[in-house]
Amino acid sequence: MANQEEAEIQISELDLLSSMFPYEEEFAVTDQLALAELKHYVENESAEVPSSKVQFILNIKAEVPNAAMVEFSMACALPFKYPTVLPEITVRSSLLSRSQQILLNSDLKTYLMQNFSGEPCMLNAREWVKDHAAAYIDKDLSSSSMTASDATQSQVTTFTRLWIYSHHIYNKQKRKNIIDWAKELSLSGFCMPGKPGVVCVEGLQSSCEEFWSRVRRLTWKRILIRHREDVSLEGGGHAEIQKQRKFPTLEEKCFDAHGARGNHMDLGQLYHFLEEKGCADIFQMYFGVEGH
Repeated sequence: MANQEEAEIQISELDLLSSMFPYEEEFAVTDQLALAELKHYVENESAEVPSSKVQFILNIKAEVPNAAMVEFSMACALPFKYPTVLPEITVRSSLLSRSQQILLNSDLKTYLMQNFSGEPCMLNAREWVKDHAAAYIDKDLSSSSMTASDATQSQVTTFTRLWIYSHHIYNKQKRKNIIDWAKELSLSGFCMPGKPGVVCVEGLQSSCEEFWSRVRRLTWKRILIRHREDVSLEGGGHAEIQKQRKFPTLEEKCFDAHGARGNHMDLGQLYHFLEEKGCADIFQMYFGVEGH
């Protein structure tokens, strides 16, 4: 079965990347659930085709003439048919203007189309970015005279919802950080402390990613993104973003704690809360059981 073969190629390429770039600041899978689904699909012939693509980040430091190192970030997603079709890659850097970034990404795509049709190519893509990306920072593009308002008009905003799982959340300072940071970054959602700990944040993609990078740096026994939802919004004004939200603000939710430390939440109540918000399917992703 072709799909199975493609899935196996994806797994072995992801294994290779994680052995070459063992540190999270170099390579990080941003949707652990999609990866788990893909592995399950490969190991079980009767398994359903995964519901979401594996997404990951590759970070690269490149030297720029007359400057220190510059970091480029490659946000990657592997379509189910990859490597029959090309991977989806967006290269970003704080030093690239919008027009420079568009040109860089379009040249990378052309390079991959001409050289790697039908073959795994993530390492080659990374090498190409390492060797060529820095040159785009100094490119003077006539379109960079575009006014700022033109640039924002054409920009597609992404609304993101992250479902974060932690082994436990007890620490009062961490709980305060979660609420304060969400407020600062205009994110809504909820935090369920206890064991396990569940955090959901939603809002602008860049704000969700900033929130996750801060939370991840705290000390945890285990924390990961269980699931991630991304919605592209044309124009992406404030009203569009508000429309996507399922939660008004970010608040802490405690569901009848029981257990020796009052730390085990009533998961049935969590399920009903998620159901009210139209997110019942998430329960199964967290706990692997149908809710009731």
